[in-house]
Amino acid sequence: MAFSRHVTILGLVAGCLLPSGVQALWPIPTTLETGMSALIISPSFYFDVQIEGPPSDLLDAVTQSQYYLENDKLGRLVVGRGANDTTALASAMTLSNLTLSLTSGATVESISSEAVKPLGTRSEEYALTIPADGSAATLTANSTLGLYRGLTTFNQLFYYYGGTTYTLLAPISITDTPAYPFRGLTLDTSRNYYPVSDILRTLDAMSWVKINTFHWHVTDSQSFPLEVAQYPEITINGAYSPQEVYTTSDVQYIVQYAGARGIDVLMEIDTPGHTAIIGATYPEYVACFDATPWADFANEPPAGQLRFALPEVMNFTASLLADVAQTLPSYYFSTGGDELNTNCYTEDYITQQQLNSTGTTLNDALDTFTQTTHSALIAQGKTPVVWEEMVLDWNITLSNETIVMIWISSADAAAVAGKGFRIIQAPSNYFYLDCGAGEWLGDDPTGNSWCDPFKTWSESYTFDPLANLTEAQYELVLGGEQLLWSEQSGPQNVDPIVWPRAASSAEIFWSAKQPTGAALNVTEALPRLHDIRYRMVQRGINAIPLQPYWCALRPDACDLYA
Repeated sequence: MAFSRHVTILGLVAGCLLPSGVQALWPIPTTLETGMSALIISPSFYFDVQIEGPPSDLLDAVTQSQYYLENDKLGRLVVGRGANDTTALASAMTLSNLTLSLTSGATVESISSEAVKPLGTRSEEYALTIPADGSAATLTANSTLGLYRGLTTFNQLFYYYGGTTYTLLAPISITDTPAYPFRGLTLDTSRNYYPVSDILRTLDAMSWVKINTFHWHVTDSQSFPLEVAQYPEITINGAYSPQEVYTTSDVQYIVQYAGARGIDVLMEIDTPGHTAIIGATYPEYVACFDATPWADFANEPPAGQLRFALPEVMNFTASLLADVAQTLPSYYFSTGGDELNTNCYTEDYITQQQLNSTGTTLNDALDTFTQTTHSALIAQGKTPVVWEEMVLDWNITLSNETIVMIWISSADAAAVAGKGFRIIQAPSNYFYLDCGAGEWLGDDPTGNSWCDPFKTWSESYTFDPLANLTEAQYELVLGGEQLLWSEQSGPQNVDPIVWPRAASSAEIFWSAKQPTGAALNVTEALPRLHDIRYRMVQRGINAIPLQPYWCALRPDACDLYA
């Protein structure tokens, strides 16, 4: 299915704001045509799946959409919450069904299998048409994953008042396709543990804004909550408690749950730094284990990094990563590689002894370690993902297929792209959700978080994924993600810390621009972000308010110069 990026919006000229009813859509679709007729959802509305042998997760998605249609009960974000719509509804036509179909020749696969295909080969585009005369609405796509994305949009179009579910914008015609193949959210489950139920709820919210990658930073120096079949002692000694463990069955359920919602799980086991907790089981494998003062040996406590120069540590790490990776369907696996403290190794007698006896530099040893661990992943059919230091701070050999995550600064993207690597934009100066909460270290009452200030949704929304890149380098940008590092977060506050701010990057990397072709801008976006935030609340997400309720009901009234 070929979708044009041309758009016509009835009654508008290019560059103008969308009509008030289109506050509903997030991320904004590629093309959009709307009318001004009311259309009511029939009490007997049904989804007509015209696909031979539909996969079970597609049928589950349809059931989910039916549930949202019946239970969202979101009033329009206007004064009166829809009370003034009753006159239009009195003469409205009724919509009885939505027909779902695949394009001719499309292969029928499950949503979960489509969701984990290699980046650039996933088919997420769809076309949605809702006539004004009450005839059947149609949703067409090249894949079940595309149908799932279309169902997400369909559910956002309708409001509720006085027992009636309706739209005021019929007829509606949408074609939609993502601007970038990677749209992610990182959650760190090592600093503090998140029960499986909190991860599942987060995956639900991610799917509502078409985020398609759960970047799971599952371990770090503080804890190792991941069960690994070949190395059970690491978890026994490394988890905060036996109850705070992600068992093999937990991981498989999370992966399945994510896949059914069009989400790939990119797992990260950060190495060789951020590994102090491995010393609780293998103290001989970890340099400067729990050394003090910790600030001499690590970016945060506790100190401890793998002695990667030792052959036995290389082989152990390669085996550990491969043992985990082989259980996951994703084509991608992150080995981290950030914040390596060289002083730790300078002061480590065993590392220095190994380097001196072999005539090897620390850089050479890291090169061998990385090639060993990455080769083990590549043998499992995985593409390695690393943080930017592995390219910018060290002279090591990486596969040309390696994907590099930009985190220290958005300014670093150009240097990484200049070396020819594909990149994921995750810069702390735009996308770190934990910034601005104050210092979490003890005995530092006047301290601030290292990445102050707090990153508002609107600041994140101004990010340009292609800034400072040449046109030839644009294709290296796979997409981006927002991230929550959990020094000060846990299940108690994950919802308000993440939502709705993480929707900012979701729209940047799905939409890239408005349907009119105009650039994304915060004035146009705010009413729509209010809308998806209130819809999230209706669905059980404790998303933080963006403004006073008074402002949410009056678009633009609370702008700085209104």
